[in-house]
Amino acid sequence: MHLVLAGYTLIALFPVVLVVMNSFKNRRGIFGDPLGLPDARSFSLEGYATVLGEGNFALYYGNSLIVTVASLFLILLLGAMAAHALAEYRFRLNTLLGIYMILGIMVPIRLGTVAILQLMVDLDLVNTLLSLILVYTAQGLPIAVFILSEFMRTLSRDIKDCARVDGLSEYRIFFEVVLPLIRPVLATVAVFSMIPIWNDLWFPLILASSDATKTVTLGVQQFIGQYTVNWSAVLASLSIAILPVLALYAIFSRQLIAGITSGAVKG
Repeated sequence: MHLVLAGYTLIALFPVVLVVMNSFKNRRGIFGDPLGLPDARSFSLEGYATVLGEGNFALYYGNSLIVTVASLFLILLLGAMAAHALAEYRFRLNTLLGIYMILGIMVPIRLGTVAILQLMVDLDLVNTLLSLILVYTAQGLPIAVFILSEFMRTLSRDIKDCARVDGLSEYRIFFEVVLPLIRPVLATVAVFSMIPIWNDLWFPLILASSDATKTVTLGVQQFIGQYTVNWSAVLASLSIAILPVLALYAIFSRQLIAGITSGAVKG
């Protein structure tokens, strides 16, 4: 089993290592020996100099961070509150709301691109970061509510009942009792939600294509022309774009594993 997991890890990491390794080469080194390490003849920081010195890549990077962090905050907060309500309280529309969330997972949000664009035009939100934040929040909420509600149903009601006896309000029970207990699952939802948001090209291209609101994935396109491609700059920009995903995994790796394995063994 460990050999299989090690092999899968190597396969998953190979493209990442290949991109980072070739980002430190010149064009001749990239096409002459793409699988080799940079040497004295092929080593070059031209790609990073182009990315950091030309264009507004720093602005695009900041836009991606703002959109991703704001979207994740709303997904985790609203998703956890909705999941707590579905798992804790019994009311007539409880089951229907759960089914509605599952339908949100099954139906791709891109099918509603035309309607979303028309809505953003009516709200005068085109070419704003807020339009992306709203779309990504709506995109991530169904899976967040589904995962969190299933986990919250396994939490002991005795803990929450004791908090009610001590006089805590429902909001304090949620923020001070429930949230600390579901941190591993929140980390899992954060990782699963961040990757499609950070890597998305579709909605930034449609809703926020102006130079002031471009994201990283859209900003990389400036190095890809109709007839020529600056591969050193493309690989360098992709290498820089990988950093937040790796940082998130490094910070929340323990919580991520704990969240994935939560409920695997039931007493």
